[in-house]
Amino acid sequence: MKKHNRLWRRLIVLAVATVCFAAFGMHKSFAQGDVTAPTMDDITSLSVAVDTTWVLLTGMLVFFMQAGFALLEAGLIRQTSVVNALLENFMDAGLTALCWWLVGFGLAFGTDAGGIIGTSLFAPGMGLMGQSFGPVGLFTFFFFQFAFAATASTIATGGMAERTDFVGDLIYSALIALVIYPIVVHWIWGGGWLAQAGFQDFAGSTVVHTVGGVVALVGAIMLGPRPGRVWGSPPPGHNMGFAVIGTMILWFGWYGFNPGSTLAVSGGAANLAALVTVNTTLSAGVGTLAAMFFVFFRKGKWDLPATLNGSLAGLVAITASCAFVDTWAAAIIGLIAGIIVIIVPDIIESLKIDDAVGAFAVHGACGIFGTLSIGLFGEASLTLTGQAGLFTGGGIDMLITQFIGSLSVVAFVAVCTVVMFLALKAVGRLRVNPKADAIGIDFYEHGISAWPDVLPYPDEMVSDAVTHGAVAPAGD
Repeated sequence: MKKHNRLWRRLIVLAVATVCFAAFGMHKSFAQGDVTAPTMDDITSLSVAVDTTWVLLTGMLVFFMQAGFALLEAGLIRQTSVVNALLENFMDAGLTALCWWLVGFGLAFGTDAGGIIGTSLFAPGMGLMGQSFGPVGLFTFFFFQFAFAATASTIATGGMAERTDFVGDLIYSALIALVIYPIVVHWIWGGGWLAQAGFQDFAGSTVVHTVGGVVALVGAIMLGPRPGRVWGSPPPGHNMGFAVIGTMILWFGWYGFNPGSTLAVSGGAANLAALVTVNTTLSAGVGTLAAMFFVFFRKGKWDLPATLNGSLAGLVAITASCAFVDTWAAAIIGLIAGIIVIIVPDIIESLKIDDAVGAFAVHGACGIFGTLSIGLFGEASLTLTGQAGLFTGGGIDMLITQFIGSLSVVAFVAVCTVVMFLALKAVGRLRVNPKADAIGIDFYEHGISAWPDVLPYPDEMVSDAVTHGAVAPAGD
């Protein structure tokens, strides 16, 4: 034992001596000028490497949000539709990857044509490897923006859950990634007419969330309600565990969504990314509390789904302004969003619109409010135009610009979506076959159940439903 201890002591002494000799040698080399000082090219290369790593990693966080959307939606809908929801969310990633590469990226960020669309960068290949986009390379930027594009169509699946034809879902998701979403991106982030007019949206309250929320609302209206829907009493979600995990993944992923939109952390961008992160956290946290207490004061119950949506409301609302407002404003934005997300579903329900997961309230209504919040709370030292908001010493000009921009996007997306869904309805690909309402969309579209040991087989479901007169006609 003593020999063993002596051996370890000798090894430690030898290691320390080696380190000291190495340090002495490096000091001597520096003193004699043997080590070449880093050049500006070296510093630039290091800066690009750091920024590229940042954008790629945050893009991966945004992509991981697909898992959050899938789990949240699956948890908030009925168990007969879980497989359908999971597959729709999963295929959005694969379908968007192809559509974004072929057409979407070019329409969004290609050479500007009249402030409306881009006209280059379609199906980008290795010939563009050396081309930069801001502080990072084009392919780094492509990947980051792809993750955003996949989110837009995924939002819509929630509002239209449990009754959309699967082929129709594939078609409308492709059209969103090919045309609708990229055009909005070009208007705002690609140097289009809204950007030229001074409209601002740092990370996508309008570009991503308002677009997805409007598609969800129009889709829910045109699809009609789920069978047997009782107004004033929405069907409860079947798995709150899924919903909680999904929401936490989304919150986590938002740290890629918002801070990653700085596209850099080198130099002064690091401080901005930190501010964005803090603002994102504050808005989400206050939104969570606002929704929870607001529902408690109304109903006397601590409501879990409402609390989850409150956090998402705060996240959506701060996404546009996270780089343009102070921390106190972020808290106020979250507070207001947490109340909006409770009030708007009541209005939607009173209009007899069946938004299965409250997609429009979370993404549409809070996305619009978040966009306007720049005109209310924007700091002149942070906004892109150097203007202050209405409540931060500026006038109403920036608020008007934000309002016009938001309204323009809502109108454009709504018109495109109506035309798209009318075409799908005309060819019988909007709403699922009425038989699916009887046996469940999972069995009808996919021939499988997420809970085979709990749900009965389709034949048993149909015979039991017919025997007891429980099958509701489609559209009731």
